[in-house]
Amino acid sequence: MTVVLDGGLATELEARGHDLSDALWSARLLADDPAEIVAAHRAFFRAGARVATTASYQASFAGFAEAGLDRGEAVRLLEVSVELAREARTDPGQLVAASIGPYGATLADGSEYRGHYGLSVAELAAFHRPRAEVLAAAGPDLLACETVPDVDEAEAMLLAIEGLGVPAWLSYTIDGEATRGGQPLTEAFAVARGNDQVVAVGVNCCDPRDVAAAVTIAREASGKPVIAYPNSGENWDARARRWAGSSRFAPALVRDWLDAGASWVGGCCRVGPGDIAALAAVVSPPAAGSPPG
Repeated sequence: MTVVLDGGLATELEARGHDLSDALWSARLLADDPAEIVAAHRAFFRAGARVATTASYQASFAGFAEAGLDRGEAVRLLEVSVELAREARTDPGQLVAASIGPYGATLADGSEYRGHYGLSVAELAAFHRPRAEVLAAAGPDLLACETVPDVDEAEAMLLAIEGLGVPAWLSYTIDGEATRGGQPLTEAFAVARGNDQVVAVGVNCCDPRDVAAAVTIAREASGKPVIAYPNSGENWDARARRWAGSSRFAPALVRDWLDAGASWVGGCCRVGPGDIAALAAVVSPPAAGSPPG
């Protein structure tokens, strides 16, 4: 069975009129307007998504501290991110994936699209472990280790979630058939082979046209189910903090991902509920004679 994921949570929040230009991005609304996060999650569920990814991607203890929140408040907001996604569910079969974004995301300067931060695997694991512990304890169905730019950070994330008792997926942001850090995808996906906690590997926040080839490599290198949720294909200008270009997210490409072997599909930045509805229609076409909608 193919699982439909949600799209860009921040994209939907911006469409609802929110300014997410500060360093906390969508995580700011965990404190400022949690009801809007519920509404955004629910919009994707109503579009056909079976998984909601929490508003914790860019959340970190350091980032919350810079915003004037102490550690206790930061822990509570991480917990809230999971609670809000659960609250948004429209049926009990829908799942909540707690987002664990890369170290570069917390810098809010586009570093996740470069990787190689100059930190060791041990240092990165030490950064990720405390928030991974909090998110896992909040009771999500999955951990989403996502937008990983290089193999070092992938290894660190897998160390950070080890023993937490929550299944996880690992997804890289890529450029062609390499990670953003320049490593071959065969090497990148192989880090999850034999890791029973990892239930899927794949790619996200990349050009939709790069997905099909990556899915094939992921399946062969990891021996695991494959997840794919690219962005729209537009380009992120970290300095101006805006997207440029035109969307290339299209149902025809989704068919290519499925044909390549993807079993979890959705979208990332700049992919809204309408796009997910179109994707869901590819995954499960309406029966002949069914009324539209």
